[in-house]
Amino acid sequence: MKRYKWILLAFASIWIAGMVVVYPMLKKQQRLQVYQPSDINPQLVDTDMQRTAKAHRIAEFKLIDQTGDTVTNDDFKDRIYVSDFFFTTCPSICPKMTANLSELAELYKADNDIMFLSHSVTPEKDSVPVLAAYGEKYGADPSKWKLVTGPKKHIYELARRSYFAVTTEGDGGERDFIHTENFILVDKERKIRGFYDGTSKEDMDRLKDDITILRYEYED
Repeated sequence: MKRYKWILLAFASIWIAGMVVVYPMLKKQQRLQVYQPSDINPQLVDTDMQRTAKAHRIAEFKLIDQTGDTVTNDDFKDRIYVSDFFFTTCPSICPKMTANLSELAELYKADNDIMFLSHSVTPEKDSVPVLAAYGEKYGADPSKWKLVTGPKKHIYELARRSYFAVTTEGDGGERDFIHTENFILVDKERKIRGFYDGTSKEDMDRLKDDITILRYEYED
């Protein structure tokens, strides 16, 4: 009986050792899809963009973060980042989403390749001091995780025409409001590489896997 136990332990050790070597190799060989407007649910894409099959990138932006500093695409140059849309007074999905982002930010705090960008969808209420307090509550390091406010039309246009984060239509006006659980993974070329439910543990695990796969792309 002891002999069989040792044989089983030996096989288990070999399998574990093999997975330690093989699993990273499998991840390295994978490639994430580059999402173009034509690949995405048409409900998420403005009519004039639905047939675009290539060259989509996150548009230029200029916003203000929780420290009062100006934030542009240059702050994310040569970085992989996760983007989302939230508001500080949200009683439903936002606390869960922000808590999940907080866990991700902690996981990648020593990884200079990974950043996070959270856009307020109620920028008229989410001032710099409000964002600063919210960021402190969730441990958001401003050098790693930008919570941003700015012109509502600008933010809403980014959500709808750059990140394809919401299905609703609108003009970014006073009565316009968006609310989405989507996280968007963006690569170093400002291309979309994945969409995730920010309230889902399974999707958070998938996002971590996809970040690993994407990082390997830049090691080739």
